[in-house]
Amino acid sequence: MSAVQVALLLSLVSLFSLPVNGDYKIGVGRYDITGPAAEIEMMGMANPSQIANGIHFRQYSRAFIVVNASNDTNRVVFVSIDACMGTQIMKNKVVEKLQSNKTFAGLYTDDNVCISGTHTHSGPAGYFQYLLYEITSRGFSQETLDAIVDGIVESIAEAHQNIVPGKLLYNTGVLLNASRNRSPTAYLLNPEADKALYQYDTDKDMVVIKFVDNNGTDLGMINWFAVHGTSMNNTNTYISGDNKGYASLLHEKDMDKDSLPGQSKFIAAYAQSNEGDVTPNLMPQHCPGHPEVPCDANSSKCLVKGKELFCIAFGPGVDMFDSTRIIGERQFDKGKELYDSAFKELSGPVQYLKVNRDFSNIELEFNGKKVHTCTPAMGDSFAAGTIDGPGAFSFKQNDTTGNKFWDLVGHLLHEPSKEEKECQAPKPILLDTGDINILYPWAPRIVPLQMFRIGQLVISAVPAEFTTMSGRYLKNAVKKIFNATGDSDIIPVIAGLSNTYSDYVTTYYEYQQQRYEGGSTIFGPYTLNAYVQEFSKLAVALATNNATGLDKGPPTPDYYSRQKSLILPVLTDKQPKGKKIGDVKVDVKESYAINDTVEVVFWAGNPRNDRKTNSTFLTVEIEDNDQWTVMYTDASLETRFKWEYDHSDTLCIMDEIFDGGCTSHVTIQWFIPPDTVPGTYRIQHFGAYKNDGVHQYQGVSGTFKVTKM
Repeated sequence: MSAVQVALLLSLVSLFSLPVNGDYKIGVGRYDITGPAAEIEMMGMANPSQIANGIHFRQYSRAFIVVNASNDTNRVVFVSIDACMGTQIMKNKVVEKLQSNKTFAGLYTDDNVCISGTHTHSGPAGYFQYLLYEITSRGFSQETLDAIVDGIVESIAEAHQNIVPGKLLYNTGVLLNASRNRSPTAYLLNPEADKALYQYDTDKDMVVIKFVDNNGTDLGMINWFAVHGTSMNNTNTYISGDNKGYASLLHEKDMDKDSLPGQSKFIAAYAQSNEGDVTPNLMPQHCPGHPEVPCDANSSKCLVKGKELFCIAFGPGVDMFDSTRIIGERQFDKGKELYDSAFKELSGPVQYLKVNRDFSNIELEFNGKKVHTCTPAMGDSFAAGTIDGPGAFSFKQNDTTGNKFWDLVGHLLHEPSKEEKECQAPKPILLDTGDINILYPWAPRIVPLQMFRIGQLVISAVPAEFTTMSGRYLKNAVKKIFNATGDSDIIPVIAGLSNTYSDYVTTYYEYQQQRYEGGSTIFGPYTLNAYVQEFSKLAVALATNNATGLDKGPPTPDYYSRQKSLILPVLTDKQPKGKKIGDVKVDVKESYAINDTVEVVFWAGNPRNDRKTNSTFLTVEIEDNDQWTVMYTDASLETRFKWEYDHSDTLCIMDEIFDGGCTSHVTIQWFIPPDTVPGTYRIQHFGAYKNDGVHQYQGVSGTFKVTKM
């Protein structure tokens, strides 16, 4: 063989060994969005006494960019955030920041960026522009909003920086032991023919999208599965990503075993779907303090000595931390199984559409008659809460008659009209939120509808919490439209709690019972039908690649300039007598065994002084040849960080006025896992205190031994 022939052969071998290009360029990114870990109420349970004072593990924004390889202008960004939900003010600020950046202006817009919350109920509140959702958090929190917005933008920037040619593989499966329906009696009201299509009364389907580059390197994953982020209950005061955040950290650690949490190259989002009536609390509801007393299935109340109590549900763990671990592990186990066996490839166009719709008066047909949606209103059952987080007073679920006293109180804010009452029936109106504008609007009327298509995958980004059957109706409608145009292999997905928040969406039939979800379906009994109608228009436009005539709708509301807050700033941090902030208050013991809990207490400053974004308030370190190596941080699943004043809040306010501030401390715990390497360890604490400016400090515990026994 001649030299020329050898060279030609080598060229051919080189050519055929090159990676095969797919239809996409892809990028993944992650950034810390952990908000103030002190003095801000949690979002989700509407419990004003649930005030953050520590960290279970950190919260993150995980961004995924998909670009059409042959046309860079066709790109979408899906962002899953460890927060209760995406909100309008959050989306507005993210888009503003992206558009002010020369690199991103025109690339990432309101239309092609989707922000979806995992629905953890254990994050700082105050990031809304509608007052109803801010009342129990003392109004708007700039600190919380900044943490989330900045983190989302940084995660998108990182994903953009990481864009490479790659492939998207997909898989689907069923997860049976991580969820159940918390309103099964309402689900049963759906038509028999529709229920017969499904084996379960919750959506057990899990959808996995696997991101790999053209060299086969694992980059990331998006996983959609419907279950509430309420494994951590309404007594929790630690910031936490709940079960989905737990699953994400497990998956990222599994794929990058030497990484610290939040620092892995691989990025895994366990995103939210149609979780409206789906609880992770698998134990049956019970009467608190009286397990022998039965709970009424419709109202979720029990009668003890003539007094009605709210029934609650927990489990499957021994406490909320254990339940978070179990439900997180179960999602991870199934997610990892589906990820590892994903081989079917997405191929085809990258498309997106986003419109606004005024849902206070959408006209449609239902069962052959013309109907319409209603101006927003909350029913009495809304105030009853759920078995995940019960309400207060004499409210109960399954209330279609109302409470004269509480309705009178609610109507002092605004008296609903006769037409509104008829429109919302059988919901008794407690709060006529759509017509209350004290300070600024209390509830949204205009909501965004967004749809992405990536090959066979069609994502309906819904601005609410869809119940199981509501999600099924919408997915079926979308799939039917694409099937009619010849796309028979469409994978429809609901991305829940996206871009803004407009409470719940039940089916017409579920709405009749007025469980919590029905009482919180703010646009009335035909809300779901309106969503199906309007999303179907987006589906037709994408399926036919023709959006001509599709009305973009009214402008996006922006009430940022009108926000009010009663949240006080940190005034000053007082140095302890004879000590300084950062000193050890209560030190570690000399020795611990595997499965023990290490605990150390430091004099501290308020965590609000510095959120330690993409950093940590603590490290657990092992000594190795006179060098200290960080093994765990406050983002680790094995640690907890808790901040407290040394006196009651009232005494501290007095100290602020008369004695130059109040002392505080942090308690750091490390739960020693079974695979811990025996050796010499220490714990460090990092923080900032406020006194004539903000000053950084750090403290270190004594050293201690960890032994096998």
